[in-house]
Amino acid sequence: MADRDASEPPGPAAAAQLRNFLSEVPAPAAVGHRIVHSGPHLTGHTLIDARVRALLADVADLAPLHVTPALHVVDAARELLPDVPHIACFDTVFHKDLPAQARTYAVPERWRAEYELRRYGFHGLSYSWALPRTAQALGRPVDNLQVVLVHLGGGCSACAVRNGRSVDTTMGLTPLEGLVMSRRSGNLDPGALLWLQRRHGLSTDELDDTLHRHSGLLGLSGTSGDTRDLVRARAEGDAAAALALATFTLSCRRGIASMAASLDRLDALVFTGEIGEDQPEVREEICSALTVLGVRGGLLVPELEDLMREGHRRIDQAVRGVPVLVVATGETQQIAAETRRVLDGM
Repeated sequence: MADRDASEPPGPAAAAQLRNFLSEVPAPAAVGHRIVHSGPHLTGHTLIDARVRALLADVADLAPLHVTPALHVVDAARELLPDVPHIACFDTVFHKDLPAQARTYAVPERWRAEYELRRYGFHGLSYSWALPRTAQALGRPVDNLQVVLVHLGGGCSACAVRNGRSVDTTMGLTPLEGLVMSRRSGNLDPGALLWLQRRHGLSTDELDDTLHRHSGLLGLSGTSGDTRDLVRARAEGDAAAALALATFTLSCRRGIASMAASLDRLDALVFTGEIGEDQPEVREEICSALTVLGVRGGLLVPELEDLMREGHRRIDQAVRGVPVLVVATGETQQIAAETRRVLDGM
């Protein structure tokens, strides 16, 4: 068929880009859209109609880096293809049955009921793709696996899966919580935000922009949010790059360990996402310091081309310890699968 990848988030020019693309390919039977946040009222992948579109606009501020740009594409595609079903595929759906103790913040009941403040969890499309491939690699059924899945990319999170269900995850109300990320801060003492506002007069907009776009690996290193750049810079003696990587890998280990606390056992640790699949130095530094969980270093380094062709690869030495796997990222394929499922049910 054909594909186009854009390096920048979509904006008002999305309509022209889509129009050019559609002029070169067969007419599609359906369009699947990745929507990061479903909000409280949508709990399954669904056809986008006027009601769903309005609900998405209402929750866009909970994932501003993702939902607002995605809605530019939704609107452009619905205008260009008005007679084709458009399906919203949500990253939150994988976590929709989180146990109460995992989804609940320790805040007053009014905040939880009136403001609907709770943990949602994200990267669900990635996890939905990785889980059955993990089961396949281990030769075990999904409903008898207890694993920690780790998605490391521009955004980073970890998830505990017990017998096919998400039971805990590091991201929360928004995709800003949890692990250190490329440009996002991850966990930060909420008292620090109050202090920055009161003592230093930082506005809400300044905090929002800094925490979403200028923190994480970029904020730590001062040069790049890309682990490939930082690994090279560290090798050349860049102390800030070394600190960024050390902080990042510690954050990942903390996240993995906290997810393991929601399981009875750890059948496997699974990496996916761009960093997870293509940054062996990061995988090694995470695993070599997780011996407390039975995870060990000395990992194998598969060729990326082989991993992409096979889809998954076990990379531990398979002598002792917890199995460690890499699964090639499959969010796009998962969107296609979920879109077909919704169409089959219409």
